[in-house]
Amino acid sequence: MMHQYDEPVYLISIVAKILDIHPQTLRQYERENLLAPSRSSGKIRLYSQRDIDRIKLILRLTRDLGVNLAGVDIILRLKESVDGMEKDMLDLREELLRAKNSQAISRDKALVAKKSIYEMIIFEK
Repeated sequence: MMHQYDEPVYLISIVAKILDIHPQTLRQYERENLLAPSRSSGKIRLYSQRDIDRIKLILRLTRDLGVNLAGVDIILRLKESVDGMEKDMLDLREELLRAKNSQAISRDKALVAKKSIYEMIIFEK
């Protein structure tokens, strides 16, 4: 049975076993606000595949690159910000492409740029 990427289905013990870490490490990541797993009605932590991928990134930063948890927090926030900006840029590119393809206004009249507030008239003899 396949689950959705964001569907919370894994218990903390399963995630700890998959990633070969102690469940207490996962609890610490949650206390540090690096991770926010879903909770069941009985308050049991449930992790999605997205959560597991985020934990893998945290482990890579801490184990392989020696980044402390405060640094990990900054890196994750920056990554989310960059991801958001990339999505915005993609949306704007698509909107621009749609506008270019629709050609409701002729190209030579679509953009009027005024370089100066002064106009100069030259009379030739």
